[in-house]
Amino acid sequence: MITVHLGAPSVRLAEQRDVPRIAATLTLALSTSRWARWALPDDGRIQRLTRLAELDAGHRAVSTGTGWVTEDVTGVATWEAPEGAPGTRPVLDDVRAALATELPHISGSHWSRVRDTRALVDAARPAGPHWWLSHLGTRPSSRRRGYGTALLQPGLAHCDTTGLPAAALVSTWAAVRFLRRLGFEVDRAMESTDGALPLWLLVRPPQD
Repeated sequence: MITVHLGAPSVRLAEQRDVPRIAATLTLALSTSRWARWALPDDGRIQRLTRLAELDAGHRAVSTGTGWVTEDVTGVATWEAPEGAPGTRPVLDDVRAALATELPHISGSHWSRVRDTRALVDAARPAGPHWWLSHLGTRPSSRRRGYGTALLQPGLAHCDTTGLPAAALVSTWAAVRFLRRLGFEVDRAMESTDGALPLWLLVRPPQD
């Protein structure tokens, strides 16, 4: 187990034992967000969100070594790293299969707009290898403690030491302002394919 000390708080690589708490933390962080209402049907939204977080943040990040949590797992950050990035592993076959099978069911009647918007975003992402911030969230009770900044530092350090950019997609201007403080800049403003969700694609070049 690797622990990265950044003063207060400290963060560490996510482990298999953390998956249930990762899912719970991201559910609490995102359950009332505009994105969750856009991406997930009203029927069973909380359960859908929990399963999505369990699979796409928990199991994917643990299997690839690209997720970091606070010691109490009330803050989570997960990335998708480029193939062969130092210290990372490929997604396990069973995790990849579960994601492919379950994501359409999780999104239910909203799947077509989620799928089409994802394709639009994928086409806009940086062309070369880069780290993609897939999830970042803290429980409401743990906000304003510097967790978000601390959680992103290990991934950003990987980018800086390997000379790769980082990129992220957000749906609120508050998230844009936060990421700008960490060196990200807006690459383009977008919207979902149905026009219902504003989106901003941000890119952070590697820093010395």
